[in-house]
Amino acid sequence: MPALDLTASSVDLTRAICDIPSVSDDETPLADAIEAAVSAYDHLEVIRDGDTIVARTSLGRSRRVVIAGHIDTVPINRNLPVEDREIDGQAFLWGRGTVDMKAGVAVQLKLAAELTDPAVDITWMWYDHEEVDSTLNGLGRLSRNRPDLFEGDFAILGEPSNGEVEGGCNGTLRALIRTDGVRAHSARSWIGENAIHKAAPILARLAEYRAREIEVEGLVYREGLNAVRISGGVAGNVIPDACEVEVNYRFAPSRDAEGAARVVRDVFTGFEVDIVDIAEGARPGLDAPLAKEFVDAVGATPTPKYGWTDVARFSALGIPAVNYGPGDPHLAHHDEERVPVAQIDAVERGLRAWLSAS
Repeated sequence: MPALDLTASSVDLTRAICDIPSVSDDETPLADAIEAAVSAYDHLEVIRDGDTIVARTSLGRSRRVVIAGHIDTVPINRNLPVEDREIDGQAFLWGRGTVDMKAGVAVQLKLAAELTDPAVDITWMWYDHEEVDSTLNGLGRLSRNRPDLFEGDFAILGEPSNGEVEGGCNGTLRALIRTDGVRAHSARSWIGENAIHKAAPILARLAEYRAREIEVEGLVYREGLNAVRISGGVAGNVIPDACEVEVNYRFAPSRDAEGAARVVRDVFTGFEVDIVDIAEGARPGLDAPLAKEFVDAVGATPTPKYGWTDVARFSALGIPAVNYGPGDPHLAHHDEERVPVAQIDAVERGLRAWLSAS
């Protein structure tokens, strides 16, 4: 099992963590390394649930902060091991996971080891299966198995935010829009009904859809409705009798799951719509006392999080939560995923200063 040295710099830890591949469903080696590393520190109580590792202080502070990060990545595509690169005079770590979100995890691990006497009690969570179906999410599983571990006054998720504070997040919904037809030999196509052709109005409605911008508690969230997959067809000489378009709807946190589903069904009136996955967003929650203190301490101007993140899980539990981590979210999952070294250091300084003084 590879060993992690938590006395190393956050930058060196980022390299080490990224170079332990942990594509979703294969997080165990990294989870083992994290568990072994944090277990060496007496000020931390360590709990494991599957491939999710929790480490927490119990110092009797009046307030507790939960700080979390996922350890899985999307598939590797010739972008490991990590490389050091310079772009326009700026140093970067280049490779899978550097942005989403192992640089954030590295900062958290270093601070978990070093902050033996923080101003607040801290629950650190490093969890599996964030990049796949929400039913597999390690943080969701942990909340069901050990809800007591989620007690807290404020939560920070280390998702990439360019070192800025991103409040709340959009919700996400996936739906399958289906059409039916009648099979026939393609040489006698008039005898059948082409289900793929019948999907043309679905694509037309998506092309005509205009993303809405919705203000929620002072932050403006941009919605989106897009086809992400289309399937159909039987053989090269057969008129297809079925077609399926998968649609992803990113919706503002002003909507709940029922309202989001209603929007999608209204857009595709007249078609069979099957909602297959939905996760509500999170309102910003920036009016909470600890959230205000945190934003002031790191000197940030909050912006909205357009993607879905696990801040929504904390929000659903009544815990205000924000996203704060190194890395440009536009490069998450990108084959040229890379994080500025200076940004890793800046996020470490911001978190360290606030946790030591809050």
